[in-house]
Amino acid sequence: MFGKHFLLTDETMHIVEELGLHMPGGFFIYKAEEPEELLYANHTVIDIFGCKDLDEFKELTGNTFKGMLHPDDYRQISDSIVKQISENEGKYDYVEYRIIRKDGEIRYVDDYGHYTETEEYGGIYYVFISDVTEMKKIKAAETEARVKQQELEEKLALQEKLLEQQKKASEQSQMITAMASDYRCVYYVVLDTDEGICYRTDHPFDSALNVGEHFSFSKAFKEYAEKFVTKEYREGFLNFIDPENIRKKLADELIITYRYLISRNGIESYEMLRMAGVRHPEDRDDHMVHAIGVGFTDIDREMRENMARGRALSDALASAEEANMAKTAFLSNMSHEIRTPMNAIIGLNNIALSDPEISDKTRGYLEKISTSAEHLMHIINDILDMSRIESGRMSVNHEEFSFLETLEHVNTIIGGQCREKGLHYEYGIKGEVDEFYIGDDMKLSQVLINILGNAVKFTPQGGTVKFTVEEVAKFEGNSTLRFTIEDTGIGMSKEFLPKLFETFSQEDSTVTNRYGSSGLGMPITKNMVELMNGNIEVESEKGVGSKFAVTVTLEESTRTSSNKEENSEKDEPSKEEHVDLKGLKVLLAEDMMINAEITMMILSLHEMEADHAENGKIALEKYLSAPEGYYDIILMDMRMPEMNGLEATKAIRKSGRKDSETIPIIALTANAFDEDVQRSLQAGLNAHLSKPVEPESLCEAIEDLIKNK
Repeated sequence: MFGKHFLLTDETMHIVEELGLHMPGGFFIYKAEEPEELLYANHTVIDIFGCKDLDEFKELTGNTFKGMLHPDDYRQISDSIVKQISENEGKYDYVEYRIIRKDGEIRYVDDYGHYTETEEYGGIYYVFISDVTEMKKIKAAETEARVKQQELEEKLALQEKLLEQQKKASEQSQMITAMASDYRCVYYVVLDTDEGICYRTDHPFDSALNVGEHFSFSKAFKEYAEKFVTKEYREGFLNFIDPENIRKKLADELIITYRYLISRNGIESYEMLRMAGVRHPEDRDDHMVHAIGVGFTDIDREMRENMARGRALSDALASAEEANMAKTAFLSNMSHEIRTPMNAIIGLNNIALSDPEISDKTRGYLEKISTSAEHLMHIINDILDMSRIESGRMSVNHEEFSFLETLEHVNTIIGGQCREKGLHYEYGIKGEVDEFYIGDDMKLSQVLINILGNAVKFTPQGGTVKFTVEEVAKFEGNSTLRFTIEDTGIGMSKEFLPKLFETFSQEDSTVTNRYGSSGLGMPITKNMVELMNGNIEVESEKGVGSKFAVTVTLEESTRTSSNKEENSEKDEPSKEEHVDLKGLKVLLAEDMMINAEITMMILSLHEMEADHAENGKIALEKYLSAPEGYYDIILMDMRMPEMNGLEATKAIRKSGRKDSETIPIIALTANAFDEDVQRSLQAGLNAHLSKPVEPESLCEAIEDLIKNK
């Protein structure tokens, strides 16, 4: 394991111990000579034996290899190991045996060993073990299933063989009688002549065929269908008994069945009609089925139990979906009700901060309000994200995006935060990465900003935050990317790391007071990574720092850098073009007067003219009554009385005016979920801004839409 030149001594044992800590499975070393003393066992071995620490493990096993094995297994296993080592040039062995855990439970482990000689310890075994109890149970279940399958196949083969041997009436009678114990009625039918013989009947109704009676198959079965099979099943029954359909189906299948409902004397019950070919088509020169065995079975109880279970499952699913919809509606309403007043608070605060005449003392108060409001919005967003994850409502987009632009966006935010706090920020890409991938860039950005933001938050002034990106694998049109974030911050204890991704988990209550944390950021981050079929790993040491490694797989894009350059050249004039917002006429649809006043103040600060409509209906009327092209852009709230924003937008788009399809419409709404954005875009809106709306974001959105109008 450690190579030919590795010498196991007391001085090198610490290397073994360090490697053992990072091994995913169990690993131990023991002396070959009696009493086979254990030299080392890693934590996984201790866990397998159900012990809490090494001392308890030594007490349980006597610190010997013999003490680890079930007493009944030791001699056989020991002999097998010795025999394998003596016969194997590489000195390897493999065995399976039982162990007895601390709690008395008997478990199975597999043992991969390697024998070698050392100067200090003599002959020793390096051994890897893992708990294979569940695997053995699965194999046992698979074996049982195979046995049952084999038994079923043998029964079917016997049935086929018996049917094939029916050359004489007496032989046919014995064969069908043996098979017919579960059938109410059994018939032998020659499809070529349409002749049938009754071999078994229970006489449940008048005009039933008698045992030994010959009959016309088509006539008798059609009469039965018309008389007893209910209307909704009758056509299917008649198609099933059609000789040509029977031949076609039995050409591919050994047995064919049809379940249906009958009504006899006002009582309904379910039956099953079953058919099997007397000889397989491949066993005949013409490869056709000419004769069949037919059986009727009463399956009423089975069918009704299955239907009851199906209804119960359907009702349970409906209840779950209803509860999920109710939770989604609650979250949407809560988001709207909280964001609406927050929009007013943050909006008025931003307007107040823009006043150059306020005193420094007042400005300080306003800046503290702004910081607290932003922190509150982070908490609200975290709670809503976590609720959506738990309810299964969070989805992952699958769209092409510029990977380098996403990284640039992340670096701009984190780099600025590091400069403000006096941290050293290092960023780099190892090797080569594609410029474009297909995936969810918004969630990827959120994951990276969450982890990097924590690194900045928990690293004191003068520390370092390092961000590294590398492509580690490519396969079948996909690329696996690893994002590594390291910091020299306060770090976390090893005892806390398993709880890091639990909701509301905090290692120290003073952390919340010092740094401000909801305890939801990391659980949300982990769930988002897993939604993207990724993985997140963390290493940390108290007082030293932390290291996070996020691995995600993204689909490769066919778009290349040359495509990007061509598109950039085409778009360059429009990017350089500056749009003057002065004098733009804006139609604002907003039912909350305070939000309307804030938005109009923001617009007036940029010398835009705003026309206010109290709801979607009034906004539509103002738009239709104004000359075509009068309004340059429309700002549309979503939740309004009379007519909501989606309805008003659809009406504007369908109005038939020359500017109805080109006038930009921006959603300004407290509806912040992904599905809200999708509904906005599907209704014909050009952009979706969630409240509270930042003045800069609003102006940038207006400028972009006017520029590309």
